[in-house]
Amino acid sequence: MSFEVAGKLIKKYEIENKTGTFQAREFVIEVTEGRYPEYVKFQLTQERCGLIDPYNEGDWVKVSFDLRGREWQGKYFTNLNAWRVEKAEAAAPTAQPNYVAPPQTGFPAAADEPPGAEFGDDLPF
Repeated sequence: MSFEVAGKLIKKYEIENKTGTFQAREFVIEVTEGRYPEYVKFQLTQERCGLIDPYNEGDWVKVSFDLRGREWQGKYFTNLNAWRVEKAEAAAPTAQPNYVAPPQTGFPAAADEPPGAEFGDDLPF
């Protein structure tokens, strides 16, 4: 499964030699598409470990990746394996409301009356 996402590079880690023949490197990007920022960690392996080298923390990048999952001793693990990293344009900040009014419950208030409504004494006594 191939996916693509863009965000701001937050952290890049050093290359780790997992075994004598296998190396991996992780990095984190901040994705701000929703209401709250998400911090997503990706993994680069083997000859792809250097793909993140040209970018600095704070740069906007577009990451192409595969979703991988495996089971080990009854536990399940998921990895986001990046296979391409490109420069991306900085995303324009979206206007997020600071306050969302809860839905109205109960009786209507005077402010809920339509404009021009006159309030007279309509009691019969």
